[in-house]
Amino acid sequence: MENQCLRLIFRIVLFTFVTLNSISCKKKTEKNIINESSLVIGQVDSIYSNVLGESREIWIYIPESAKEKSNEAAKYPVLYLLDGPSHFKSLAGMVDQLSLASGNMVVPEMIVVGIANTNRTLDLTPSQVDIDFISGDSIPYISGGGNNFLDFVEEELIPHMEKAYPASGYRTFVGHSFGGLSVINALVTRPELFSNYVAIDPSLWWDNRGFLNFADSLLTKNRFENKSLFIGVANTLEEGMDIESVQSDTVPDTYYTIQMKSIMKFVKSLESKEYNNLLFKWEYYPDDDHGSVPLITEYDALRFLFPWYRLDGVNDLYSQNSTMSTDDILKMINSHYENISNKFGYKIIPSEQFINNMGYGFMNNDMNEKSFALFNLNIQNYPRSSNVYDSMGDCFLAKQDSTQALKYFTKALQVGKNDFSQEKIDMLKSKLKAE
Repeated sequence: MENQCLRLIFRIVLFTFVTLNSISCKKKTEKNIINESSLVIGQVDSIYSNVLGESREIWIYIPESAKEKSNEAAKYPVLYLLDGPSHFKSLAGMVDQLSLASGNMVVPEMIVVGIANTNRTLDLTPSQVDIDFISGDSIPYISGGGNNFLDFVEEELIPHMEKAYPASGYRTFVGHSFGGLSVINALVTRPELFSNYVAIDPSLWWDNRGFLNFADSLLTKNRFENKSLFIGVANTLEEGMDIESVQSDTVPDTYYTIQMKSIMKFVKSLESKEYNNLLFKWEYYPDDDHGSVPLITEYDALRFLFPWYRLDGVNDLYSQNSTMSTDDILKMINSHYENISNKFGYKIIPSEQFINNMGYGFMNNDMNEKSFALFNLNIQNYPRSSNVYDSMGDCFLAKQDSTQALKYFTKALQVGKNDFSQEKIDMLKSKLKAE
């Protein structure tokens, strides 16, 4: 078995070297035909850590709405991501797609912080291990710096983000493999640090399951009020095995079974601990291995963590059969955002884009009173936005009140220049002159 594993590792290393070398050569030959324009999804920052004694690179995605003048005071939840360079692009894109940045409200708009490692095993393992407990061989790499790394995250990285960026104190921690091990370590030893924890196929076999047993004991005796954990489990089974059979005590520990055996022991134990108040879910992905499972786990985890964020049933309000009055709708919106505020721990007002979309939904269905109420709510919440006055002008146009429409289009231009308000002003002045 050991020789087979060594041969497999050698093949993977050789394939990786050849592939990267091939990609490098290809880039050199193609550089003259590639357009120099770039699509930028984030920025690279760095922070010197006194805890770690070195500089650390961080990759940061910030929602586009943070750059708008009307949102200058806004704060955003933050998703801290281990193995940042490996997962940053996919997770930042996913947050962008599922949030208001793409017209959705499955999850809130968030800042994503991808953390790079200089020594991954040292950073992400909670204890030093010198001997491979399966083979009995010495381990050549350094380990056991996980708690020191979490000190860096808690004492230096998070304060840096909350000082230099519009980052709030509502945080989510995501990690894969050894990163998942680090996420579980943070959950059980520093539960106050994050609200949400996502462990993707975590390496709970580490230290001959010593940390697994340690974590399980803390999850038994402590309470985790308002904390959420999602675990994704990949298919790492040997051929002919299934998820039930691998949990048998008669199945020996091998390099192929140890990953899933350890995770299954952990999740089954967690399922019996409902009294600890941890909001917990796990999912098995039979069609994904250890390398492919992060993407689907991240998607399912985001949906699990924020079921309270989206306001359901909005489209039903546009029906002529709806019995909701204007006051009822405003109360429903206020109640929903009060709940979101309670979850985040700070006041959240309805987003300008969401309320604006609702206002046009009512206007397009000849419900002008409700449309007016929604646009007026936006003016109250975002008085520095040119768009909210332009929308109110459209509302008065729908009411065929040209005078009031002209007033709001003019106000829109006073707050901020835009082409569409000026076009409407020119049209209305021409119409009023003709009359």
